[in-house]
Amino acid sequence: MQESHTNDLQFNSSEHELSMGVELELQVLDQKNLLLTPRAAEIIESLGGDAFKQEFFQSTIEIITGVCNTVQDVEKDLKRSILKAREASAPLGLTLASTGTHPLADYRDRLVTPSPRYHELIDRNQWLIRRMAVYGMHIHLGMKSGEDCIRFNYFFMHVLPHILSLSGSSPFWQGMYTGLSSCRPTTYEALPTAGMPYLVKDWKEFQKLYNFLLRSKAIHSMKDLWWDLRPSPQIGTLELRFCDEPATLAEALGIAAFVHALAHWFRDHEEEWTKSHTPLKRWIFRENKWRAIRFGLNAEIVTSKNGKTTVLRKDIKSWLRSVEPYIKQLGYSHYISVIEGVLEKGNSSDRQHAIFTKSDNLMEVLRHNVSEFENGVPNWNI
Repeated sequence: MQESHTNDLQFNSSEHELSMGVELELQVLDQKNLLLTPRAAEIIESLGGDAFKQEFFQSTIEIITGVCNTVQDVEKDLKRSILKAREASAPLGLTLASTGTHPLADYRDRLVTPSPRYHELIDRNQWLIRRMAVYGMHIHLGMKSGEDCIRFNYFFMHVLPHILSLSGSSPFWQGMYTGLSSCRPTTYEALPTAGMPYLVKDWKEFQKLYNFLLRSKAIHSMKDLWWDLRPSPQIGTLELRFCDEPATLAEALGIAAFVHALAHWFRDHEEEWTKSHTPLKRWIFRENKWRAIRFGLNAEIVTSKNGKTTVLRKDIKSWLRSVEPYIKQLGYSHYISVIEGVLEKGNSSDRQHAIFTKSDNLMEVLRHNVSEFENGVPNWNI
């Protein structure tokens, strides 16, 4: 049912401030050739429950956690669901992988999941949406109000390139090395209601924007907003949607821990941060995102209106020092140690490129990706 064009958009306060939910989009592969296969529905049918969901393409399975208060809760939830999915896949001759793109897949071969909404999206967006055979991780943060959601949204726009670069796992597209640390975001940015969100100063202004988008038929509901960061007012969260699907569970949990620690830090330091930080224009946010897409952790991001830059890897380390009290308080040190390993040794895109440089064989990259997912931890011994 189409949402009202005139009623105020209500934000349903989260029961627990800064609670978490995580969604992972996994690749469904044939065990023998490691190519994508349209059999996600068979896995989901054998599992049942709310933790598993079909996605736009039939070769994708989405795993969804319940509402969690800590990353430890997220870990228990995801480990249980991933184990179930793997156990259900094996007898079907299937296996799973977890990177932002499948290095060899041709999007033209992907089959769309039958659904009135998906068919409507195809009719509206045509070729643009058919290209989106990509995989990402979404993180929800519980918010007390729409006003809080807008303020947290603005803060996280500053650290978007930091988080994106840690998740980078999509250097290949249709058998080609793209030269990008993350090519996945580029498929979304072609869509008119995706990519960087519009800047608004408060919830009232967001309501006006949302109602205008509805009235002008730019969207039909909140589901049509595929921004990098998006309020989810029905469930009372801010949703971070820009990450590549991390190659391993350890990296996914490390990124979730970093995000959660940042959220706690901002909650307690918002006033001083607002006074001390340099307000950045939307084009600078966009430029910084592009640099993370292109160069990953080696990017130099713009940190002032005057064009001052700093290396992204260095700035992430600075933020880790800032949030260290929360890392200790929340018991996240072992999760963050994986992030520190990524900073020192490289993200998934770096590892995949190193394998390809050494072997000149994308099947070796595929085997590496599947092995990392199965082991749950990065393999830097390349």
